[in-house]
Amino acid sequence: MYASAQTWILHLEGCQSLKDKRSVLQSLKAELRRKLNVSVAEVGAQDLWQRAELACAAVGSDRRVVDEMLRTADGIVEAADGVRIIDTVVTQV
Repeated sequence: MYASAQTWILHLEGCQSLKDKRSVLQSLKAELRRKLNVSVAEVGAQDLWQRAELACAAVGSDRRVVDEMLRTADGIVEAADGVRIIDTVVTQV
């Protein structure tokens, strides 16, 4: 069994309130869950309007499959409207 987690530090350009931020992140988290069946959570910067830390975890029996899932997740986050990736951290267990 292989497990990996990826954390993105994001800049949310168009957000003018925490409500705007919540809307953007809920949409992004739902898309990641729907397309990849991964666990996703906001793990930091909850009180800042235009900053977010989002983490995604994947588990599988083959390391290549888990790595591919996280690469796909990275592409989804990168393509999201109003979201810019500042930094990415990958943790493998």
